[in-house]
Amino acid sequence: MVESIARVRHIRVTPQKARRVVDLIRGKNAQEALAILKFAPQAASEPVYKLVASAIANARVKADNDNLRLNEDELVVARAFVDEGTTLKRFRPRAQGRAFRINKRTSHITVILQTADELASAKKGA
Repeated sequence: MVESIARVRHIRVTPQKARRVVDLIRGKNAQEALAILKFAPQAASEPVYKLVASAIANARVKADNDNLRLNEDELVVARAFVDEGTTLKRFRPRAQGRAFRINKRTSHITVILQTADELASAKKGA
């Protein structure tokens, strides 16, 4: 019935660290994912928490626009993935006039929520 997408781009978390957090919530119920992220010790869990909350709000708005009834407890994290963003390149002075490069990596995180019945019908068709 309802599919909602939320994206955050150029977030200052390395993709490797963000993927560890996103792997925790993939395939889970949206409310359960929020509970997991709230108590996860990783620093990347806060932006991912906000992203899942935003995806839930997007689903609510989309359902209102289409005059559909939405039960937020039925939303499932259908897909969630992390892509590498731009890398900020910085230089650190080192001994004897050398320079040492520091890469500050960024991420693009995407979360797609679907209702449970829509997810099941998509799996049947595939």
